[in-house]
Amino acid sequence: MTNDPHAGTDERWTTTGTPSAGAPPTARPAGHPHRPSGGTAGPGSLSSAAVLGRRSFLALSGAAVAVAVGASGAIAGGGTPVVANGTGRRAGALAGSLSSHPKPGGHGGPGHGASAVAFLQAAADAYPTLNTGPRLAQSYADELGLFSTAFVYDNALAILALLADGRRASLATAKALGDGLVYAQEHDPAFDDGRLRQGYNVGPYTFYDGNPQPYGFVLPDGNANIGWQFGFLGTAVGDMAWPGLALAQLYGATRERRYRDAAVRIGEWITTNTWSTKPLGGFSFGVDGADNPVPNGSTEHNIDCIAFFAILRTITRDKKWTKAAAHARAFVDRMWSRADGWFWTGTNDGIEINRSPVPLDPATWSWLALRERKYAGALDWAGRALATTDDAAAATSQLPDGERISGVTFSTASLTSTAQYNGITVHPQGVWLEGTGQLATSLADRCGRGDERSVRALLGQIRHAQDVLGVGQHLGGVEVSGGVVAASSLLDTGFGFGYFQVQHVGATSWFVFASTGTNPMRWGGLR
Repeated sequence: MTNDPHAGTDERWTTTGTPSAGAPPTARPAGHPHRPSGGTAGPGSLSSAAVLGRRSFLALSGAAVAVAVGASGAIAGGGTPVVANGTGRRAGALAGSLSSHPKPGGHGGPGHGASAVAFLQAAADAYPTLNTGPRLAQSYADELGLFSTAFVYDNALAILALLADGRRASLATAKALGDGLVYAQEHDPAFDDGRLRQGYNVGPYTFYDGNPQPYGFVLPDGNANIGWQFGFLGTAVGDMAWPGLALAQLYGATRERRYRDAAVRIGEWITTNTWSTKPLGGFSFGVDGADNPVPNGSTEHNIDCIAFFAILRTITRDKKWTKAAAHARAFVDRMWSRADGWFWTGTNDGIEINRSPVPLDPATWSWLALRERKYAGALDWAGRALATTDDAAAATSQLPDGERISGVTFSTASLTSTAQYNGITVHPQGVWLEGTGQLATSLADRCGRGDERSVRALLGQIRHAQDVLGVGQHLGGVEVSGGVVAASSLLDTGFGFGYFQVQHVGATSWFVFASTGTNPMRWGGLR
């Protein structure tokens, strides 16, 4: 989530603004865990980006290389709508298509889960000499080109995944990251209102314009090192709700009150700053880096709020959270298309529903947050409509020769996109491995007829990706393994940003959730 118009989740970028004089265009969330919604990604590519062959590893160099720089010709009709999430096909059909593809290599044992957890711990400890106390984990391998950026959405997922793992060392790392979120909240350089920024710097680097960023997570003056170089300064509702969930669950695991208090401050920021009184209601997107309100409303973000406020009600016994959850729920209910079996993405203005594209995460997260049978079919829609297979034989695939990986993609637009990022054409059949983990997690929690088979098939595909993709990548300059890459090949989300074949804390965390039978959005769901 990040500032993506889409939802509050992670790193989805458009090219807007320049961080400093002489710097190339940099990625700035367009509305989700990562992005301001409703913006349009500018066409173009980075002049400093190397020309890469289709088999190249996407270890892009130059300004914000792997950060989705301008998607040219992405969606018919142009424009990048505000988003939320959803899509599908019967789980049984998906399982059948997955299991029909050979999965060479050893990818079936518990060692994959241990390797994934080790990757999360490595991301948290990437700069050990600088970050000796509270810290945040670097979100992506160095090869993405975002340097030491730590997105709060990814860190929330890492905390929850480490809690799901349950080992003492994992709990210690989860607490260190939780302390990092609390520190960021209490040591913002400009605000003392409970907000978190989209992303932070956690280690030294030299930016593309030659300016050094020599510090770790904590600056010499004691402030948190906010991610100003890339413009990750805004605060999105989804990017707040997920850290709130993580801190609340961490409180449940430790009974240490500082985590509960920080979660409550996050909830109060959301309700104070984003409560929408427009016809569609719910909670609006958040604020941009200049603290200007962003009017979009995301289905995904409001689903996050339902889950978060329900847990706040449980741990505080304050009835105001029941009212807040109901406000978010009313918005989500309005986004349901019963005839289609999916959730619309959200709204750009609080008045009209944004109906295209339709993304995955409202389908998966709605089950995890609500667990209501009337919405259960959204998972089947996602498994059908967003199913895809990446085959190395395809012209735009970046898979190694002879490989095939199946799963689901990001949205309905991803399947037909011809966008280019840094001069590289996206692969319409690319698999979004974070989303594939989301679907596996949701099906495992639903536990309906055929779901177990589908989960096994999806997990097999992710394990195989874990084995063969992202080899030789680094965190803080140190080679790492065990992480799950964000996508099997470069894919376009349809919302003005893309995902790359780079090891990712978020994708790895969702793999851990699915592997452990965890529901991170429910109180008591970590086991």
